[in-house]
Amino acid sequence: MAARMAAIAPFQVMEVQRRAFELEAQGRCIIHMEIGQPDFSAPPQVVEAAVAAIRNRSLEYTGALGLPALREAIAAYYGERFGVDVSPSRIMVTAGGSGALLTLMGALLDEGDEVLLPDPSYPCTRHFVPMFGGTARMLPVDAATRYQPSCEQIVAAWGPKTRGLVLASPSNPTGTMVNAAELGRIAAAVAERRGFLIVDEIYQGLVYGQPASTALAATQDCLVINSFSKYFGMTGWRLGWFVAPEACVREMERFAQNAFICASVPAQYAALAAFRPDTLAILEARREEFERRRDFIVPALRALGFIVPVMPEGAFYVYADCSRFTADSRTFALQLLEEAGVAATPGIDFGRHAAARHIRFAYTRGMEELQEGMERLAKFLSRF
Repeated sequence: MAARMAAIAPFQVMEVQRRAFELEAQGRCIIHMEIGQPDFSAPPQVVEAAVAAIRNRSLEYTGALGLPALREAIAAYYGERFGVDVSPSRIMVTAGGSGALLTLMGALLDEGDEVLLPDPSYPCTRHFVPMFGGTARMLPVDAATRYQPSCEQIVAAWGPKTRGLVLASPSNPTGTMVNAAELGRIAAAVAERRGFLIVDEIYQGLVYGQPASTALAATQDCLVINSFSKYFGMTGWRLGWFVAPEACVREMERFAQNAFICASVPAQYAALAAFRPDTLAILEARREEFERRRDFIVPALRALGFIVPVMPEGAFYVYADCSRFTADSRTFALQLLEEAGVAATPGIDFGRHAAARHIRFAYTRGMEELQEGMERLAKFLSRF
């Protein structure tokens, strides 16, 4: 095996899910709070559009940039929802948000380049960097900055080999966001150092108590990743996109031509229906349901003794400090699964900073299951 594989840790959430499925096959009832899989499937309009495309179209390859009509629909979405003018020529449709991130890293990184990332953050991001010869430098963040790096921290960490910065807003695993003013300061600091700024916005639509926004409102020079997986409920369809400065798109298209050819064509036709007003009405109702779940689970976890210092502003996760019960979140998560039938993700998936004393709960199940999960958790914790 290639030496780079030694630096790529197992994806702990998938390990937990695999064991959860094994227990279910044995007849156990498992409350799944481990994976970022919305319990809402794709809206019916999207499904119907996919069926129509399969029945009525020959479904040849699209260009590597994606179906022109879909790129135009995404551009229109930025204008109508966020008031930001984005040309379709700046948009590439990809095989999920992961395909977008992989394309950007492949097109931007040279051997020895350093990329700054928050710690904690989505694990695959830090693993993509060494795939292209780079080094991921993790910036420890905590509740003091709402689990997001400050401009001052980024400037202090920027070194001679630093090529860029990756942020997520809302973040996985913390659900926190970078406010517009701070994002503007960060973008200016990165531009001054002639670096790249990638902002992961795959949870963009799932924001609570404030309007959804985009980093493109702060700067048109950043690279923004998005996906149809979370807000649009299309996880297994493997469809995402990114927006890049015009001058970068041709180079990134060449990378994608060789790496992927194109994203799933049936999924692209289906996604055209995701922006219909009746579809968006369904998605907004689902967003409200996620907010209701958040408002239940955060106080419930706090009452059980978990420390949740910051209320998540978006996504569908709670990153909870479990240090009252354990100093080993991985063992704690596995015991919780085996003994209580509740699946959650250990913090070690998301970095190193205080990771062993954190655990992530996903509120991607219905209220009855969440309530059952909290009751099981309370019984499990009574032994501590």
